[in-house]
Amino acid sequence: MIVNVIRHLVFEDLASFTSVLQAKNIEINYLEAADFALAPENMAKIDALSDDLLIILGGPISVNDGAMFPFIEAEINLLKQRITADKPTLGICLGAQLIASALGANVYSGNDKEIGWYPLNITEAGKQTALRYLGAEHCSMLHWHGETFDLPDEAVLLASSEKYPNQAFSVGSNILALQFHPEITQRSLEKWFIGHIGEIMQTEGIDVERLRKDTHQYANQLEMQGELFFNSWFNEVSSI
Repeated sequence: MIVNVIRHLVFEDLASFTSVLQAKNIEINYLEAADFALAPENMAKIDALSDDLLIILGGPISVNDGAMFPFIEAEINLLKQRITADKPTLGICLGAQLIASALGANVYSGNDKEIGWYPLNITEAGKQTALRYLGAEHCSMLHWHGETFDLPDEAVLLASSEKYPNQAFSVGSNILALQFHPEITQRSLEKWFIGHIGEIMQTEGIDVERLRKDTHQYANQLEMQGELFFNSWFNEVSSI
């Protein structure tokens, strides 16, 4: 099996999920979204009906930035095909918003940016899934977004936070959307501090020192729980 990963920023990668896939001797194929910026139609060459897992990662752009970045529409079209075919697909942050959009839900700015470490509340439905490893009783969760989405009609809500009720949902057995970042590690987040310094400086109540302190406190535990979550979910979808 190959895991195809659409990445919008080089430093926002699979992080802790990488070791789970490496332990299974699974090849990771990164597809850089920027490579499709000048020719978004080339994204259609990605086999939407492949049984291989597709993961779409986060990034600072919006689902609603299609006029600036036409590959966004191409990603949504790719997701529509995979959702219809019920092919294993995981969206993280922007990836989750793209899945929501592909399902016809609105994506829009929230009241406040949610950047930092906050508890994740798993719904009763979520507790029956691999998300059971990510509840507040096990770890604190990294959130990094200013937009949110309405819950798609056919989706099952799996998790919420204090600021944003729609944090995770599933569609069928193979489609999973996560607004938060269970893949993050302490080391990888240092790259985020550099790459997202503009957003950090412009967000009231957020600074690198506070983020680094909280990361030192919470990241190692999340790394362990994140690997448990991803390994469990991957085993479920790969056995279907």
